[in-house]
Amino acid sequence: MKIPKSLQEKLNKRIADNALRQLTIPSKNRIDFYSNDYLGFAHSEIIFNQAHQYLLDNNFKINGATGSRLISGNHEVYTIAEDFISNFHQSESALIFNSGYDANVGFFSAVPHRNDIILFDELCHASIRDGIQMSHAKAFKFQHNNREDLENLLLKYQSETNEIYIVTESVFSMDGDAPDMKKLIQISEQYGAYLVIDEAHALGVFGEKGEGLVQSLGFQDKVFARIMTFGKGLGCHGAAVLGSQELKSYLVNFSRSFIYTTGLSPHSVATILIAYQYLEEEKVALAKLKSNIQFFNQQKVQLELKSLFAHSESAIHCAIIPGNEKVKSVAKQLQENGFDVKAILSPTVSEGQERLRFCLHSYNSEQEINTLLQQLKLLIF
Repeated sequence: MKIPKSLQEKLNKRIADNALRQLTIPSKNRIDFYSNDYLGFAHSEIIFNQAHQYLLDNNFKINGATGSRLISGNHEVYTIAEDFISNFHQSESALIFNSGYDANVGFFSAVPHRNDIILFDELCHASIRDGIQMSHAKAFKFQHNNREDLENLLLKYQSETNEIYIVTESVFSMDGDAPDMKKLIQISEQYGAYLVIDEAHALGVFGEKGEGLVQSLGFQDKVFARIMTFGKGLGCHGAAVLGSQELKSYLVNFSRSFIYTTGLSPHSVATILIAYQYLEEEKVALAKLKSNIQFFNQQKVQLELKSLFAHSESAIHCAIIPGNEKVKSVAKQLQENGFDVKAILSPTVSEGQERLRFCLHSYNSEQEINTLLQQLKLLIF
């Protein structure tokens, strides 16, 4: 059966704009500069084997959760993992969701209420935006990392009859940059606003043990909620909302993406637990990742490529190459030369902001980084 004409027209426009998304099988023969597996945990045989052994030792011989966590799916390893995560992040509580998307949709659709105000960074992730759209609150975006614009909105919408939520990310997924966290804390306290930080791309990257940007700066008690996603630096699946015990109880009662879904399998939750334990103990991979980030930034300057890139001290670095056709061409040539680098096209980013997105890892070598940047220079200049 053919799809409706309106759907076909939208597909045809994507094809005409050279922006059609397609599923591909990742190559095993190229050097990885595109995955979010910053510490290599996704490919760690140690974590894989220890998670399996943990299940055997605790007699968790079951393939699925069997139901919602509020019915039959709240197996014991959930409690153990959430206790470990809350202690690791110095938070009163942690509530595991099935994914970062589920966590953001579940949080923002449930917590802000009608007549509340949400002020969110214009570059916040789609999952945050989708959750905000599902809430009954009024939402306004502020210019990216622009404290003055945020403060103007706070002055405009501050009222005794509503709550205000300030929403941002500690590391932005498309630019790899970060807000001035100290200033955000000061502003949220000054105006009595609730600060919510998505730490998806900071977990496993910032801090002495990869605890994230907020905690590395000592601000964990100043933030209303942190969303920690496990599919990046932790190399597994799922997410957790960190906050007070009362916030956890509220989400268990009112977050629809938590209530009305089958829980993660014991194997998935065991992998989260073991990955966190490994993160707490493993210092070599984190040190190598930080060294690679520093080396990448040094080579950008040395090869006179700095003007192409947005400033970043994270594992994400983006070279702005306007035009879908142009950036896809450069990405294809780098792939043909053995480097897995992906082009980010409009409409995922704004037109004119198309880019190559480079993700750095603990397992990349300095020689690989240097060769990659040298090839990029030849292709661009």
